[in-house]
Amino acid sequence: MKCQKCNRPATFHITELLGGKPQELHLCAEHAQEYLNETQESSPVASNMATALAHHMAQQMALTKASQELSQMDEIICPTCGITFFEFRNQSRLGCPDDYQVFQKQMEPLLMNIHGELKHIGKVPKRSGNFSASCTRLIRLRREMADAVQEENYEQASVLRDQIREIEREAAPQ
Repeated sequence: MKCQKCNRPATFHITELLGGKPQELHLCAEHAQEYLNETQESSPVASNMATALAHHMAQQMALTKASQELSQMDEIICPTCGITFFEFRNQSRLGCPDDYQVFQKQMEPLLMNIHGELKHIGKVPKRSGNFSASCTRLIRLRREMADAVQEENYEQASVLRDQIREIEREAAPQ
């Protein structure tokens, strides 16, 4: 629906009772603000309505801003595993240990809310050693290999496959 005073989309729909009959107004944000200013000057009852509508407009604009910020955060991608923040929010699962650094700013409030701490205070297996680093490297190499296959760069894919096999062979129990 378009604004009754211009051709922009109407984002505010106001219904007033004038003479016992409802009158509908469909206005864009700019014309709604003008309408509020006019009614605020004319009567104290309208002033309360205008204040409430202005408050609603402010909330709507804040929601729009928050939505834009969230869509920007959703586009952040981990260079190691290729997961986006949007995928993490939907799956509640990270792709690799590097995601904690990549999504640190977005995850801190979440971790504080869930755990009450930002630092791990639990036990770590003694034999883990470089296991985490090699897992991260394997994830990155597998993603690069999949990209190489998709680009039909089979020579590069075979080199990456050999690197993956070597890392898996080293990690296998003796």
